[in-house]
Amino acid sequence: MENNNLLHLIGLAKKAGRLEAGEEPVGMVCRVQDVRLILLASDAAASTARRALHFAQEGKCLWLRLPFSKDELGRAVGRTSCAIAAITDIGFASAVADKLAASDPDAYGVTAEKLRLKARRASERRRAAEEKRVASEQKAAAEKRASAKRKVSAEKTAPPAAEGRKPGRGGAARSPRSPAGQNARRRIAAKKNPYSGSRPVKRGKGSFRGKGSS
Repeated sequence: MENNNLLHLIGLAKKAGRLEAGEEPVGMVCRVQDVRLILLASDAAASTARRALHFAQEGKCLWLRLPFSKDELGRAVGRTSCAIAAITDIGFASAVADKLAASDPDAYGVTAEKLRLKARRASERRRAAEEKRVASEQKAAAEKRASAKRKVSAEKTAPPAAEGRKPGRGGAARSPRSPAGQNARRRIAAKKNPYSGSRPVKRGKGSFRGKGSS
C-alpha cells in the first residue's frame, strides 16, 4: 500500500510537469541544473547507474535507487519502462524522499533530511520574496497617495490670478502699467480712431485755410 502511494506521488509529479523520464531528458535538465532528485529503478543497468551519478554531479543534486523495477517506474510515469527519472520540484522531491525514508530510514533517511532542509530554505526564500514584493507595492501606493495630496494642497494654496491682465503672445500676462500694456492700449485706441494720436494743425502758416479766410 505504501509503495502504491509512492508510485502515485511520482505519477502526480509527472502530470504536474515536475518530472522528466529517460536518460536524454534527465541529462538535459541536469546540464541546466534544474533537478532536485534523480530516481533510478532497482533493476537499472550498471551503465545507467554510472550515468545517474554523473548527472547528479553535473546537476548538483541528489539521487536515489528506488525499490521499484523499470516496469513499475515506467507505469507510474506513463511509459512501458523507465530506468531513470528526475524530479525538478523541491516539494515533490522532498515528499518522495520522506515516503522512502518512512519505509527504510537506514537507506533513505539522510537523503530525506537533506531534501527537507532544502525545501525549508526554498520556502523561506519564496516567503521573503513575497514579503518584499508586497512591501514594494505598498510603498508605491503610499508615494502615489502622498503625491496626490501634495497636488491638491498646492492647488488650494495657489494665489488667485490678477484681474485686468490678459495673456500676451507667449501666454504671459501683461500688466496695464507696464510699457507693453500701454503700447497694447495705444494700438487698440488707434484701431478705433486712426487720428487719435495725431497733433492738431494750427491756423496760419501751413494751414489748409487761405490767408483771406477768417
